[in-house]
Amino acid sequence: MTDRNKGILYALSAALIWGFLAISLKVALDYVPSLTIVWMRFTVAFILLWIILYFKERAALKVLRKPPWLAMVAAIGLAFNYIGYIKGLDLTSPSNAQIIIQLAPLLLIVVGLVIYKEKVSARQIFGFIVALFGFGIFYRDQISQLLGSPDNYNAGVAWVVGAALSWVVFASLQKTLVKTFHAQGLNLLIYLVPAILTLPWVDFGVIANLSWKLWILMIFLGLNTLLAYGAIAEAFRFLPANKVGIIVTINPIITIVSMGLLTSLGVNWIEPQRISFYGYLGASLILIGVISAIIVQKKPSPSK
Repeated sequence: MTDRNKGILYALSAALIWGFLAISLKVALDYVPSLTIVWMRFTVAFILLWIILYFKERAALKVLRKPPWLAMVAAIGLAFNYIGYIKGLDLTSPSNAQIIIQLAPLLLIVVGLVIYKEKVSARQIFGFIVALFGFGIFYRDQISQLLGSPDNYNAGVAWVVGAALSWVVFASLQKTLVKTFHAQGLNLLIYLVPAILTLPWVDFGVIANLSWKLWILMIFLGLNTLLAYGAIAEAFRFLPANKVGIIVTINPIITIVSMGLLTSLGVNWIEPQRISFYGYLGASLILIGVISAIIVQKKPSPSK
């Protein structure tokens, strides 16, 4: 297998894992409190990564002895990202949360322009405009499809937007930190801090009484962080960052298609998806805009 195909496979794996994440979280929320789910995701990821690094790259564990303060801020950002996302998901739907969270890569580009003084291309400006237009169409469609209170939906959207902002804080700091510190060592610290922060709100009684089916679901949610970020890290080894970003952006499509299939089958363990033609149009414009915005133009080769 070529390096290019390896990179595509890893990126597709991350997209697939994240594509089913929102649906799995929505099901888990019917049985487990949101902060308990967040704690378990970070705790499982931390324990497994610590074991891997202990036997493979023990030097990476040194970051836990003297944690860099920027890494602590990044960890808090990722904690709020997880909390905001699951709170928003609880008030809306898997498809809605996956679409709204696409604000994150757009906002990360803004950070690159403001802080890192990166140049913006006409294609990126086009992508911004198309994506924002798509967000407007998608939002209006979801409001019109509501059977309950629009206040709950708006609160859910606000939580997911907050999650996107928090992720940008995490990602922009991580971009700086990996130049100095071991990437997986940083991840270990970034998993540990949120696990400690959310510990006071964990309902261990609920965890102890979970059925074996729900234990499988909770373990999957815990593994999701480690597997997805691990696949992304491997994808970056074989593909340029912008190509990885484009592939990963398909994860909302996986969610929407899966939810559509579940709705058509009439399953009763998750709320049916309610998206009209205009909603799908808005979602398509968002994805087209995001992909256009994250594409990096190749620099012209110097003439001989």
